[in-house]
Amino acid sequence: MCNCCIETVPPSDSSFEALSQPVADWKARLTAGLNRSIQASDQTLGHLEEEIARQTRGLECVVAQEVAQKKADEVPPQCPNCKAKLTRLTHGHERTIQTRFGPIRIKRTRGWCRRCRKWRFPADLVLGIEETGSASPSVQEMAALVGSKMPISEASAVIQRLTGVELPRATLDREARRQGQRAQRQRQQLDEQMRSGQGNSQRIKELQLELPLPAFTLVIQLDAWNIRERDDWGKTRQQRAVGQEPQRWHWVYGGTCFRLNQRVQSASGRQLILSRGTVMTRQGIAGLRDQLYAESLRQGLGQATEVLAIADGAPWIWNLVEDRFENARQRLDLFHAKEHLWAVAHALHPEDQSAARAWVEPLLKKLDSGQAAKLIHSLKSLARRLRRRKRKLIDKEIGYFEANADRMDYGQGAKRGEPLGSGPMESTCRQYQCRFKRPGQFWSTQGDEGLMCLETFWRNNRWHLLFPHATFGDPCKN
Repeated sequence: MCNCCIETVPPSDSSFEALSQPVADWKARLTAGLNRSIQASDQTLGHLEEEIARQTRGLECVVAQEVAQKKADEVPPQCPNCKAKLTRLTHGHERTIQTRFGPIRIKRTRGWCRRCRKWRFPADLVLGIEETGSASPSVQEMAALVGSKMPISEASAVIQRLTGVELPRATLDREARRQGQRAQRQRQQLDEQMRSGQGNSQRIKELQLELPLPAFTLVIQLDAWNIRERDDWGKTRQQRAVGQEPQRWHWVYGGTCFRLNQRVQSASGRQLILSRGTVMTRQGIAGLRDQLYAESLRQGLGQATEVLAIADGAPWIWNLVEDRFENARQRLDLFHAKEHLWAVAHALHPEDQSAARAWVEPLLKKLDSGQAAKLIHSLKSLARRLRRRKRKLIDKEIGYFEANADRMDYGQGAKRGEPLGSGPMESTCRQYQCRFKRPGQFWSTQGDEGLMCLETFWRNNRWHLLFPHATFGDPCKN
């Protein structure tokens, strides 16, 4: 057992003399429990781990309370908002704080701020406790992380099993909502700084250097998916009675951006992206536009030799690209283009898959090589020989390909080693949906936006901006 872990506090520090007996009791209990596990022939390493965790948890709670109280006692009587000196001081105001080791009780000083005209508890800010909350920063982080990954009811049980601390569903739900709202405020502040040219420190590390960088292409991909929300919950019958159909499903808009030189191939031939930024929002196309623009600046928009935008054929996507990335080359996702060709093949041969494949394969080859004009010509020649429903369907697909003819440069794209489809964005949308489209789930715009914002902070490696303690080093390694 590591001595640096057993000696939880320095014995020479008189501030922690009160812990000497709890530490001694802990050692005795731990030794006895471990000896029992060692002697038991039916117990494994898992039993030893459980015994260590169980016996240590109580000591951790005692230590947390002692050091938190000491930190609170050393806070000067100043307003945490305006820094003015507090008056009418009173001491000994207790507050229960839920920590990752269990609940602790802290006594704090309260004072009146004449400037803010409000009672203040300076220790709360120093300890990282919100005015209306009762969770420590670590519990706040737990709620934010598990809430963005799984339903709160499951998260409560998982935390209790892994940590031994009971965090009720209501506590986790409240803190997840609170942290989601805080994440949105932080995102807005960071994005505003980035768009105003004051966010150089937010750029990826290579772009913060003054050294000349090799030329690179910035790839931007966009997509959208549906989420179910509780709009006018319980009013379905009344709305339908007046001819209004409730709108349960709403669009979530997403985007991702990365430098082309960050796209590599693994030993097995799989394409990997080493570094990229992600955006996902329920704040509409305008919200995606502003957030994606800020994220693209972080990923090198200002330094890129060129920009390549890849997406399906939705008009709103190309409108957004032309608005914020007007000089970008646009490419229609190859998979979506092939889907439209297959739709024609199945319309021509609805009962014969072999015939459909035989018809479509020559056109797929034209598509792969970027021969958009020849592809459209072939479809038009076919359309002239058809009537009614089939003619109408093919005319629709011809319109689709004509509208995207300049975006189907797949042959040249393949030669340059560029992605031909928006697979990374499609995959990202699917990963978000695994959290937000579980059976029986309904969301509010505020709730889903908050959790999506937390998930995006995590994916973009900016978690420490929300929870600075998450980067705190291990003292045993220093």
